[in-house]
Amino acid sequence: MRSSAQTVDMPARDRAMVAGLIDALPEAAIVIDQNDRVIAVNAPARALFPALRRDLLLARGLRAPDVFDCLARARASGDQERATWLERVPVERFLELHVAAWVWPSGAQSMLLSLRDLSESRRVERMRVDFVANASHELRTPLASLLGFVETLQGPARDDSAARGKFLKIMGEQARRMTRLVDDLLSLSRIEQHLHLLPQSPVDMAAIVRHIADTLTPLAQDSEVEFIVETAGVIVPGDRDELLRVVENLVENAIKYGASEAPDGLRRVEIALVAQERQCVLSVRDFGAGIAPEHLPRLTERFYRVDAGASRAKGGTGLGLAIVKHIVARHRGRLAIDSQPGQGTTCTVTLPLQPPATRSRAG
Repeated sequence: MRSSAQTVDMPARDRAMVAGLIDALPEAAIVIDQNDRVIAVNAPARALFPALRRDLLLARGLRAPDVFDCLARARASGDQERATWLERVPVERFLELHVAAWVWPSGAQSMLLSLRDLSESRRVERMRVDFVANASHELRTPLASLLGFVETLQGPARDDSAARGKFLKIMGEQARRMTRLVDDLLSLSRIEQHLHLLPQSPVDMAAIVRHIADTLTPLAQDSEVEFIVETAGVIVPGDRDELLRVVENLVENAIKYGASEAPDGLRRVEIALVAQERQCVLSVRDFGAGIAPEHLPRLTERFYRVDAGASRAKGGTGLGLAIVKHIVARHRGRLAIDSQPGQGTTCTVTLPLQPPATRSRAG
């Protein structure tokens, strides 16, 4: 049963005071009266729940049973209460609510609802857990293989020279696979550590593209893939080694997973570098099988593969595009991946140009 204090309306002066107070709060806050009618709502709360308005019933703008259960507990106990809940529409959000009740000198009761959007922290935590699990899985397979072969060589195949040669070759491949994985993990860690630092050294992107094309020509020839390269004179501010890695990863992916799977006559990779007014655009296009739309948003996630078996068979670690994305972000650029099944894939990197006064030092 409600007390008589809960039936007193809040005076206009108190309403104005509480509205001013919660407007100064950095986190979302809502104040309601004893009838669950909104007295005040600040800008962060309106951003979370656009339908919330003053003098509107809370249930009209915030439809979450967990919230009203928490309100009931706070009213019954007089203590602060906490609740968390997951919203799935219009986007998935994980929210935390703190409820506190107090009575004003006028005798009016109100409730303060403080809300925090924990979606990003939950996403980061999930990424961390997934990353550890994926990295452990990627290392466990070659390690198990190595240990199995070592035990075999120490036991049944101790004196079998033919088996020893075969097993040592496989062991070498597995060790190199782990080395590539560890190298990629270290590269990703270094890039993330310096993500806030903008590289400033002038870099000749055309020279990088030509260098990578020359370096990967043997791989292209082995896969019967033709290079078509068009470059313009482009200088960008950046880290040369990292930009080399970007071009190398994109072109190598196009050869291994795109052009090599293309029908006869389309086994080619087109590399184009174009200068625009304030930026340059690097595009790497293959004419292979393409990628289904549902995979495109996740291609730059760590360890995400469209075909995990094919990727591992070709020496992929599942980190190449994640590295590209982080390097491009560090250079204040943009990465876009466009693909349609049967029509190949185009990866586009847009980078800002170096100011003219500093271009002469490009390497």
